[in-house]
Amino acid sequence: MSTFIEHRKPRRLTDFPYRGQYRYFVTIRTHNLRHYFSNHEVVAMMIQILKNTAEQENFGIWAYCFMPDHVHLLIEGKKANADMRRFVALFKQKTGYWFSRIYGDKLWYQNYYEHVLRDNEAIIPIARYIFRNPVRKGIVEDYSLYPYSGSFESGNINEL
Repeated sequence: MSTFIEHRKPRRLTDFPYRGQYRYFVTIRTHNLRHYFSNHEVVAMMIQILKNTAEQENFGIWAYCFMPDHVHLLIEGKKANADMRRFVALFKQKTGYWFSRIYGDKLWYQNYYEHVLRDNEAIIPIARYIFRNPVRKGIVEDYSLYPYSGSFESGNINEL
């Protein structure tokens, strides 16, 4: 019997546009919680596609962390036309296509989870949570040693 539990589809806010200069904390799980992000080649390609898709879709990536079976992102729309749902869909599509071609398997769980940050909600505690995830999971003792996390924004947010 599998230990994988199928979760209900996350609810999206019905009165929120998911478009514009908003910040989001997003978590995307791998298909069947497989540990695909323990492979350096896979994560390197995921990071490159994440960066390219963020630039294409006008998103800043304040923090990312590829754990073995999921990725955490702290993202922010940079322009009025920045569409979070489109950004996540394109990232999953591009990475899923690459992964399927190379490894012949499905990469992502169908859904993802997001939290829309309120205007007064600080990003530092969320970035800290993201960067320190490998320590909490016992993968590394010092988060700065984890090779699969970072930020594409200027500043020292990844040195928390």
